[in-house]
Amino acid sequence: MTNDDSANNPVPNFYRASAVDFKKIPGSPIAYWATEKVNDIFSECDVLNDLLEMRKGLATSDNDRFLKEWHEVELNNINFSCKSREETINSKEKWYPINKGGPFKKWYGNNEIVINWQNDGYEIRNFYDKNGKLRSRPQNIKYSFKPALTWSKITSGRFSARFCFGSYLFDDAGAIGYTDDENLLKEILPILTSKIGNHLLDIINGTLNFQIGDVSRVPYCRKKLKSNNHIDLVNSCINISKQEWDSRETSWDFTTNELLHYKTTEQIEDAYNNYCTYWKDQFFKLHANEEELNRIFIDIYDLADELIPDVPLEDITILKDEADIKDGKLVFKKETLVKQFISYAVGCMFGRYSPDKEGLILVNQGENIDDFRKKVPDASFMPDDDDIIPILEDEYFTDDIVSRFREFLKVTFGAESLAENLEFIAGALSKSKKGGGSPEKVIRDYFLKSFFKDHVKMYKKRPIYWLFTSGKGRGFNALVYMHRYDKETLAKMRTDYLLELEAKLDARIGMLGDESGAEKGRLGKQVEELMAYDAVLNNKSLQLIDIDLDDGVKVNYVKFKGLVGKI
Repeated sequence: MTNDDSANNPVPNFYRASAVDFKKIPGSPIAYWATEKVNDIFSECDVLNDLLEMRKGLATSDNDRFLKEWHEVELNNINFSCKSREETINSKEKWYPINKGGPFKKWYGNNEIVINWQNDGYEIRNFYDKNGKLRSRPQNIKYSFKPALTWSKITSGRFSARFCFGSYLFDDAGAIGYTDDENLLKEILPILTSKIGNHLLDIINGTLNFQIGDVSRVPYCRKKLKSNNHIDLVNSCINISKQEWDSRETSWDFTTNELLHYKTTEQIEDAYNNYCTYWKDQFFKLHANEEELNRIFIDIYDLADELIPDVPLEDITILKDEADIKDGKLVFKKETLVKQFISYAVGCMFGRYSPDKEGLILVNQGENIDDFRKKVPDASFMPDDDDIIPILEDEYFTDDIVSRFREFLKVTFGAESLAENLEFIAGALSKSKKGGGSPEKVIRDYFLKSFFKDHVKMYKKRPIYWLFTSGKGRGFNALVYMHRYDKETLAKMRTDYLLELEAKLDARIGMLGDESGAEKGRLGKQVEELMAYDAVLNNKSLQLIDIDLDDGVKVNYVKFKGLVGKI
């Protein structure tokens, strides 16, 4: 291909290409911009299909039924370490991790979904329509539970690939490249995460939809590879990305909140600064690794005239929630880190986590305080005893969420620093320092107005803490942890909280003088809202509603329509 932009050519930026050059590229795409050097790469090098078995994954034909976010179901029913299909036969676990593509993410991540593959996927492999035709496509399942490279078939921009350690199935949106040589997987991975890979894939297929055939045709000049030293860089990239993925509670390998992990004093601000220092170093280490890998492969492919190794900071795929890139600098979002800390604190209030023990605690259906005591004896912070935590305008109950949050702060960062830590948290939550009120008011407003919305977003519209709310007036609000819910929960909510609150509001109205007409009116409207809510709550509580975590949030949540906040 040549650029014929000359005085003799009346058409600017005119390119002249030969059909012979197109045939050098597998599939013969009309890539008129491909240089002679790139065309030679396609004709001289092996392709990834010579080294990896590229396969599409299965299709269930009913993802709502067969796929769940991992946090929806109980932990005892998930097998995260399965190594073969044979292990699933007659197994007690119903759910297994599955690679399902996902957003732009390099090296490691997008591990969120589980699939019903009990008894080697019997239900999916026997999912027929009324005419006896198999609806599902359980294809290439012999590659299940093996280490592999995986990528998202559909992207919003650049192609990205990740390393899968095994123990996964994969579906048709999360294709894989497989070989039983794990080192070869890591040798090839940087091709698919580098500028080289994206450059070559743009020539093979200039769309945002990367099929198996596209990736299989990427040329790999293995014979020019001088050593495998770059695998150390690849391992570093994978490890940093995995550590970052697991730092959030939405990972099944999460252990504890980052502000507790980096705690060195009784000041949350110090923990926050420690976090920023550590992850800034990791971010730029990953950035340096990626640029070095680009240099290595640009040299191997002899494309220094066409590509530079520089990686835009925006293309580093860790800390996307926790930091922004501004003027070439990594700027951390204090608000996000504080909200993650608050979310973890709420988890501890319900017993999902504990500051005294890493990892998940109460995560199976119907577990209660007695189960918690067995798992965390002598706990410094006890979960709520009845799985109902009120979120109200004032501290009407001893287990009021702001009261519990203060207690959590005292346990984790000390009573003496409570005031300073509340100030730091409120400062992070306040978009404006003016008119925010006291730290406790700012925190209470966050719980009342924003916590549930943030929780729904964090948990991909499949919340595990359900907000029972009387309506727009926010007269009554309470959180319930779905894994601890039982059919008596609603009755207890009504008698121990809703009716108690109604009586307290009536008493408060009676104590107000005539000069407090506006406040009386506001409280009166709240009482009316509570009375209307009580009629629905009483009806639902008499039904003794059961839930089955295997049905997931979408099925179970609708059973409480009229009582819970909208998702």
